Amino acid sequence: MNPPEIAAILVNYNAGGELARALRSIADEMVGRSWEALVVDNASSDGSGASVADFAPMVQLVQNTANVGFSRGVNQGVAASTAPLVLIMNPDCRLVAGAVATLRSVLDARPDCAIVGPRILNPDGSVQGSARGDPDMLTGLFGRTALLGRLVPFLPVAKRNVVAEEAIRSGEQSVVVDWLSGACMLARRTALEQVGGFDERFFLYWEDADLCRRLRSHGHHVRYVPSATAIHRVGQSSRTARTFAIRAFHRSAYLYYATHVAPAPLNPKRALARALLNTRCWLQVVTNGFR
Repeated sequence: MNPPEIAAILVNYNAGGELARALRSIADEMVGRSWEALVVDNASSDGSGASVADFAPMVQLVQNTANVGFSRGVNQGVAASTAPLVLIMNPDCRLVAGAVATLRSVLDARPDCAIVGPRILNPDGSVQGSARGDPDMLTGLFGRTALLGRLVPFLPVAKRNVVAEEAIRSGEQSVVVDWLSGACMLARRTALEQVGGFDERFFLYWEDADLCRRLRSHGHHVRYVPSATAIHRVGQSSRTARTFAIRAFHRSAYLYYATHVAPAPLNPKRALARALLNTRCWLQVVTNGFR
C-alpha cells in the first residue's frame, strides 16, 4: 500500500451521529487516494466513538480517559499520523464533494501557503464566515457572532473581522486571509511542526486564530478557498456542556489577547480586556439560563 497522502484528524466529544457523517464524507472524498484518519475521543459519554469501527482500517480511534481539549487532541492525532498533509475537521462538519481536491490544488500551487480552508456553510445554506481578520478589542462587538456584527455587517470594522465573499476578485480561486476556522482546514505537516502545532494552553476556541498568527510570523500565509465547501452544524459537542463552553470561549479570548495584542504583563489594556470579557461571559451564561 502506498503511504498516506492525507491524514484526517477529528477531535470528538459527544458528537453523536455527526461523527459518522463526518467520517463518511471524508471516506467519500478519499476514494482512489491513500489516506489515514485519527479520531481522538475526549472521554465521550454518548458512545459516538464506536462509529470509528465502521471505517477501519483507514480510521483509528485514540481514546482519552479525560477531556484534554481540542488543541491537545489535534496534536495527539498529528503525532500519531504520518501523511504530509493534515485535514483538521470538527466531527460536526462534513465535506461537500470535491472539497479536498480543490483545497489540495491551491496548497500544491503555493509552496509558501501553510493552511487552506473552504467556504463553510450552516446547514440552512448560509455562509458561516470562516475566514477572518486578526481579533482585537473590537472583535467582541463586531465579530461574526456579535450583535453589532450581525446588525451592521457593512461597516469596515465588521468586514475586517469576517472576510466576505466579495473579497475574492474575479478569476481568483483563493485569497490570503489572517486566519481560518479550525472547523475545517487542510495544513502542511511541516508547517505545523515548525511552530509546534496548536498551543495547548487553548483548551477550546481561538486556537485556530493563534495557530495562523504564529504560522504567519514564520513566513507562511493562509488562504481561503470558497470554491471548496464544507457544512458545519455548530455546537454539537458543546451542547452537552454549554456553560463550560461559554467560559472556555472567554478564557481563550483573553489568552489570545494577552499573547498577541497586549503581551506586556503590565499593559493596562489587559485589565480592560479581562473586565469586558468577564462581563460578556457572565451575560451569556445568564442569558442561556445558567448560574
